[in-house]
Amino acid sequence: MTGGEPFALPIDGTLDLHAFSPRDVKSVVEEYVAEAHARGLKEIRIIHGRGTGVLRGIVQAALEAHPLVEAFRDDTDAHLGATWAKLGTRDSGFGCRLLATDY
Repeated sequence: MTGGEPFALPIDGTLDLHAFSPRDVKSVVEEYVAEAHARGLKEIRIIHGRGTGVLRGIVQAALEAHPLVEAFRDDTDAHLGATWAKLGTRDSGFGCRLLATDY
């Protein structure tokens, strides 16, 4: 998306980042996680595509830093083109976990 104009994004558990500029991905992921959590979603899937892995890295760094993400993992069915995140609140003293398999 371009132009900096706000727009409505469906919060249905799947976020497809193909329409977003890489410079906007971090903030889009942060806001989507917060809104998905506020709506009671426990798990979300973020589609970033395979490409060179740059967007995957941005997405996973944002998830790792977000206080409402308990854990995340690559979506193996998407061949590294998407990431699943488990939402909740972290126990104090524990960071977010990158998991190799299902939660």
